[in-house]
Amino acid sequence: NHSSENSLYALAVAMLKSSQCRSVDIASSYNESNKSFFEGDSNSSLWVRTIDADFRYSEVEHPLDTAEKLADISEYDLVWLRLPPPLDKATLKFFHEVFRDQLIINDPRGIYNTGSKAFLTEFPTVCPPMQVCRSIEGIRAMKDRFPIVLKPFREYGGKGIIRIDGEQVWDGKRQLSYNELESELTDADIEYLAVKFLKNVGQGDKRIVVVNGEILGASLRLPPKDSWICNVALGGSSHETDITAAEIKIVDTINPTLQKMGIVMYGVDTLVGDDGERVLSEINTTSIGGLPQIAALNNEPLVERAIELIWDYYYIVTKYIKT
Repeated sequence: NHSSENSLYALAVAMLKSSQCRSVDIASSYNESNKSFFEGDSNSSLWVRTIDADFRYSEVEHPLDTAEKLADISEYDLVWLRLPPPLDKATLKFFHEVFRDQLIINDPRGIYNTGSKAFLTEFPTVCPPMQVCRSIEGIRAMKDRFPIVLKPFREYGGKGIIRIDGEQVWDGKRQLSYNELESELTDADIEYLAVKFLKNVGQGDKRIVVVNGEILGASLRLPPKDSWICNVALGGSSHETDITAAEIKIVDTINPTLQKMGIVMYGVDTLVGDDGERVLSEINTTSIGGLPQIAALNNEPLVERAIELIWDYYYIVTKYIKT
């Protein structure tokens, strides 16, 4: 269900054009022939398509539905996961085991461990006030301190977010009372990250793309008129922006931890805190998009730079493993 805006196409072609790369094959879960592999029933081969420089999205013939050959997965040096979130623990464990002889970007174990909103609590110095809530009592205690936003642990793209301000609740565009929300949650498995609602949210959510520790660029996503959620998939718009000193500090704070977890390419989302400084609101490590659009906004070859940084990481890691 993706479109020509999906970053896969620009990233794959840039990888192919790199002097470090001999060839690039695409193996898609969209292709019915690969169903058994992606369900974990087969672990030695995949149907793939070898791309050329003209690889691009087409509405006429979906490029991910075309496979030319059955390939032995041991043939590959580098595996780059570009699968849509969420990815469950079993799937990521399977990828880690089946590609044990290859370098994977990003490391499946790192994707799973960073994929929960609760991971943000490891960086309290660069985040707004937040708390893991696994009970109605926990939610009630947080909402009595200040307006809050409840984020489900493993949802993405702005899905499932609930805003609470006193006795008023917004679940998407649905409005209800706090008592009604408690009634709905009575028999539910509660697993939320409760975050202080920031009054400056209307100033936009900024997506910063980082590869191998280097900040490549950012875009500012503004919410639509009738919403406070900035996600482009939910109607937000994307704009050119600069990166602040506070955001550089955020990346410097989280990057050492992410590098240890095998996270090479990731997205950082920031909001304007109540003191006017940018704070960390999300870390995305699954299938990072937006870089071609950021490159176009800034008129810079950022996609090509990302590929250089990935190969730098590859040679450093493989040299370390060999020695």
